[in-house]
Amino acid sequence: MLALVGEPVDPSERSITLSREQQAGLALAFERTMGRAPTDAELDARIGQWVREEVLYREALRLGLDRGDPVVRRRLASKMDELASAEVETAAVSDDVLSRWLQDHPGRFAEGERFTFSHSYYPDEDALHSALDGDGREEGFPISLPPRMDGASYEEVKAVFGSKFAARIARMKPTRSAQLQSGFGWHLVDLEERTRGRARPLGDMRERVEADWRSSTAAARREKAFDLLHKAYTVDIE
Repeated sequence: MLALVGEPVDPSERSITLSREQQAGLALAFERTMGRAPTDAELDARIGQWVREEVLYREALRLGLDRGDPVVRRRLASKMDELASAEVETAAVSDDVLSRWLQDHPGRFAEGERFTFSHSYYPDEDALHSALDGDGREEGFPISLPPRMDGASYEEVKAVFGSKFAARIARMKPTRSAQLQSGFGWHLVDLEERTRGRARPLGDMRERVEADWRSSTAAARREKAFDLLHKAYTVDIE
């Protein structure tokens, strides 16, 4: 497991330092998810969460709780996925690339498109998987978000759940129990209905097209990286 800046963590070290660079990384992560910069209060909350996790993480390492733990195993696998797609998250993207993306996926960006869905909220991926495995709260956790949106526009979904969540739901067909991430955590989403509209020019919706391009390209990079790693292993399922 690596710290925020990629350095190994010494569990015996009792001094914790959050550098300016790391704070900027927390702010950038918030902005990528929510589509805007965090307020001072929101950044303070993220910093507090990071410190809490770092303290508990080091204590867990000191006690050897990382060895043979399926939750840690799942998290490390998730970190490898993140590393595979990190370049896409920060790369500059040209209008030509986004124009081709819009032409190839017009149905994702239709004007007047509406979404009807409900969701259950989970604070992190482990809580979500525990619920899916039948070991956690299947009904989700309380949060100050609407449990359901009826006939909501893309912008309305984005304003409530953030750009990353909105970009994902805009690519979905009506389905049950889709796993979507937002700036708040994870959600099991039942998309009941979507009403398609007419696509607008790139200049009117560049931010939305870019968010969709990044999300889709990152997912493709993760799968390609996994395929390359998988080929290096011999897997026997007895």
